[in-house]
Amino acid sequence: MPGKLTLREGQDRLDAVVAWLEQGLQAPPKLLRHLRAEGGIKLAGDRLRLLVFPPRVSQYAPLEAELQLLYEDDFCLVVHKPAGLKVHPDGAEGRVSQASPTPPDTLANRVAGWFAGRGEPMAAAHIHRLDEFTSGPVLFAKNEYAHLKLDEAMSRKEIGRTYIAFVQGVVSPALKVIDQPIGRDRHHNQRRRVSPGGKPAVTHVERVEVFPKHDISLVRLTLETGRTHQIRVHLSAAGHPLVGDALYGGSTKWMSYQALHGERLMFPHPLSGEWVEVDDPWPPALTRLRDRYS
Repeated sequence: MPGKLTLREGQDRLDAVVAWLEQGLQAPPKLLRHLRAEGGIKLAGDRLRLLVFPPRVSQYAPLEAELQLLYEDDFCLVVHKPAGLKVHPDGAEGRVSQASPTPPDTLANRVAGWFAGRGEPMAAAHIHRLDEFTSGPVLFAKNEYAHLKLDEAMSRKEIGRTYIAFVQGVVSPALKVIDQPIGRDRHHNQRRRVSPGGKPAVTHVERVEVFPKHDISLVRLTLETGRTHQIRVHLSAAGHPLVGDALYGGSTKWMSYQALHGERLMFPHPLSGEWVEVDDPWPPALTRLRDRYS
């Protein structure tokens, strides 16, 4: 409810409303242009109605499968991504067709299936990604307003992510920050490497526990940047490859994939700006690993 708005010379009421939304609520200009063009802004007296929840068709074919919700409101959805599940389909999986009517099993398809099962025409969009074999929370925007605001927060590095990992060797307490650029490895299509010509990458490291009998350490990691395989590359370059991460020199004695889990996700709420923190409990595989080392 903007109340009575003062009109500047040559300004109509709709112009005044758009200015109030942009300046007072920091509504994304791109969204306001869409709403104005589509008649999605209605003003009656001092009351304002915005069409910010229009029905949308998801680009991902709905798949009915297990989905663990960690947080949900009218704007945001946070779900747990298990290890071994991709966030979204890639080129190799292709799209649903008559020849292959079964949707690919990805987190995005499961989310589409979740909303379809509730009868909600929702095209939720993931804001960030995790490696296929990294577990943890993934943030989805439920409407265009949230999508644009969360994308802005992501570009300003306001979305925080904390991870835990089991790594090889005894990590020194002095290892606090790894600040090394990361680029592609021209000798291996899937690998990344520390490279002077790469993109800036910063990882903060906290040693949590050491298991000297197995020469293993548990570390907590916070990212300033989100480069592909950043944690895996940085820890390997520091001489502490992740347990199970064969691609970067880790042993697969105890696990067949990297022992890496997103423990916490923090973000400013797209409407209120209030800080939201979502914890994701350790998956059983990592709990068993810690029990084995202890």
